[in-house]
Amino acid sequence: MKTSDFDYQLPPELIAQTPVEPRDQSRLMVLKRSQGSVEHRRFFEITDYLRDGDVLVFNDSRVIPARISGRKADTGGRVELLLLRRLDTAVWEALVKPAKRVDIGTRLEITGDSADGSVKVWAEITGLGEEGVKVVRFSDEKLLLQLGRVPLPPYIHTPLADAERYQTVYARVLGSAAAPTAGLHFTPRLLEVIEDKGVHLLFVTLHIGLDTFRPVREEDPLKHPIHKEYGILTQEVATELSKAKREGRRIICAGTTTVRIVEQAAQASQTSLLAPFEGWVSLLALPGYQFRVADAMITNFHLPRSTLLMLVAAFAGRDYIISAYEEAIAREYRFYSFGDAMLIL
Repeated sequence: MKTSDFDYQLPPELIAQTPVEPRDQSRLMVLKRSQGSVEHRRFFEITDYLRDGDVLVFNDSRVIPARISGRKADTGGRVELLLLRRLDTAVWEALVKPAKRVDIGTRLEITGDSADGSVKVWAEITGLGEEGVKVVRFSDEKLLLQLGRVPLPPYIHTPLADAERYQTVYARVLGSAAAPTAGLHFTPRLLEVIEDKGVHLLFVTLHIGLDTFRPVREEDPLKHPIHKEYGILTQEVATELSKAKREGRRIICAGTTTVRIVEQAAQASQTSLLAPFEGWVSLLALPGYQFRVADAMITNFHLPRSTLLMLVAAFAGRDYIISAYEEAIAREYRFYSFGDAMLIL
């Protein structure tokens, strides 16, 4: 298995720069694995593929205002931080640009306006990680997050008029550096319609981190360093998922992040039933991986050579997915975070 097996050529104009309005009007490609078929619908029509007793699992992580501007305390030089992962109270892993001469001991000054007026937060680089990641300790985490901006992926160049449009309508637990984008297609009304069909809605939390922004550079994907992401799956959710499995009801995961945490929890469980889980998630699913929980998946169209595309290929089959992507390109689907969706049954 090589990383190049998950490559494809995408015309740049198919990278969605703005979200579709309303959310549920995006296009939906439906793959039925048992038939090897491809159907083309609109996202709100996903209800046609759901049935009484299904369990739909969402990631309720909320994107933090992780992009922060500051200055070096000694020289006044401008810096920008992208918070990636919370390690402890007021201690974060972050990307810092420009990275040159930002070493351990460097102090940063972050100023701006909050609801309480002009505020200042101090920061210090306390550690160095891989590929330019810094460990940063802040003087006040609450004020810091008031000064930040919600980050958009690097391939989106159009400013977002409403920052809430890069949040799911059910986002509630602050912690992600990027949105769980498969969930961006759901509206409150669509969730009501789904529940009225007898579908059970469950929520897990996985805070999305650095790996979303990083392509796989190694030709052997097993050599790619997976950055851990913190996740929580409660006892209540574990019980409901275990019950659904025993009764043969489908578990449908909204997004690759949701798939990762439920499968990580299954790996960590010491019994045939799913146990509650809280901790770091570092799942890399390649073709051949045996999924224990997810029976179906909702996902967006992912970057080439990415771990997310590899996971989807593991779920549906590499050739099937690459063929579906080629058809999506031919039909001018919109790709990536603000793009269209895929339902894999």
